Amino acid sequence: MSDYGFDTLAIHAGAAPDPTTGARATPIYQTTSFVFDDTDHAASLFDLQAFGNIYTRITNPTTAVLEERVATLEGGVAALATASGHAAQLIAFHTLMQPGDHFVAARQLYGGSITQFGVSFQKFDWHVDWADVTDPASIKAAIGPKTKAVFIESIANPGGLVTDIAAIADIAHEAGIPLIVDNTLASPYLCKPLSHGADIVLHSATKFLGGHGNSMGGIIVDGGKFNWSASDKYPSLSQPNDGYHGMKLHETFGEIAFAIACRVIGLRDLGPAISPTNAFMIITGIETLHLRMPRHCENALKVAEHLKAHEAVSWVSYAGLADDPSHNLMKKYSPKGAGSVFTFGVKGGYDAGVKLANNVKLLSLLANVGDTRSLIIHPSSTTHRQLTEEQQTAAGAGPDVVRLSVGLEDAADIIADLDQALSA
Repeated sequence: MSDYGFDTLAIHAGAAPDPTTGARATPIYQTTSFVFDDTDHAASLFDLQAFGNIYTRITNPTTAVLEERVATLEGGVAALATASGHAAQLIAFHTLMQPGDHFVAARQLYGGSITQFGVSFQKFDWHVDWADVTDPASIKAAIGPKTKAVFIESIANPGGLVTDIAAIADIAHEAGIPLIVDNTLASPYLCKPLSHGADIVLHSATKFLGGHGNSMGGIIVDGGKFNWSASDKYPSLSQPNDGYHGMKLHETFGEIAFAIACRVIGLRDLGPAISPTNAFMIITGIETLHLRMPRHCENALKVAEHLKAHEAVSWVSYAGLADDPSHNLMKKYSPKGAGSVFTFGVKGGYDAGVKLANNVKLLSLLANVGDTRSLIIHPSSTTHRQLTEEQQTAAGAGPDVVRLSVGLEDAADIIADLDQALSA
């Protein structure tokens, strides 16, 4: 379906009327497992000699529609759905890393990713160095002999910074390692990292893909262009696999090898599978992605412009503003808009930020983004509270910072609620 436009693909990619019932909407295949034709058929599935369904932890027909749809929208060759965005990160790194290995990550990241990478991944003996994405040279300086990947966000959470994907991709490829881009805040409607040199794209599908704050999910998209056999850095892909009778996954599956490895090793053994019902809800959400994202961006720009002129606000970080440091990068990587998540600084610091978050009425105080509803949070007292104040500031979540995820309500109502809360 690659000849169709984005809007059409968001509705149709990966899906077809159900061949048995004629159902037009993708059915929810709420089953744990699937009947084999016979023992030979089962053996061929378990040996990866044929594609098909064995167990919903590994594959499911509902989930397969979600995977193909997101892979198509991102311009990838294959995708894997997981239980959450964090699960997608875990599976992706599990496929790339061995004990003692290292990766470089942007310090401008979602606070949960900072903790996952810097604390929980240590239990696997995986190590991270942090770099400043506004200075690609710092990424190059952090790469060493055991570095297996570079990880960035296309639009950084919480600060809304737009990343120079192509420049960082060149640095990663010069070192012979893949670039992983978390595209959650942009969605493929605003930005397609694979077209700018990224090798792997991740999503928390819980956010803008689903779009309604009702279902958890994650996605790994394989760009299909990285040569996993060019060195011995990635044995899960290039070396004989003991779990599949010595099969070399890259040699066998070619451009879709990374997605296959994530599925038949990481998802199979670690188990963070998405439920078919959540996959169905996210599929349904994607069908309106092309309608929601322009309104998100339009509303966010109106709110950002209003806050920039507000006497209680000291600064606004939103790439959609013409004088924002990321504005030119936005025009290159996200020309349809800067998304709906951004931060601003409240005069009065930590206490003022807490008070603002506690006094909104229309906006919801919660730890999520990408909902139809407008959301607010004070990161240093919530999502980033596990970090030191210095780490919070480095991540764009200092004591005075408030993060907004601007929804689809009337912009005037969002602004009025922020005004009354700032007055309080």
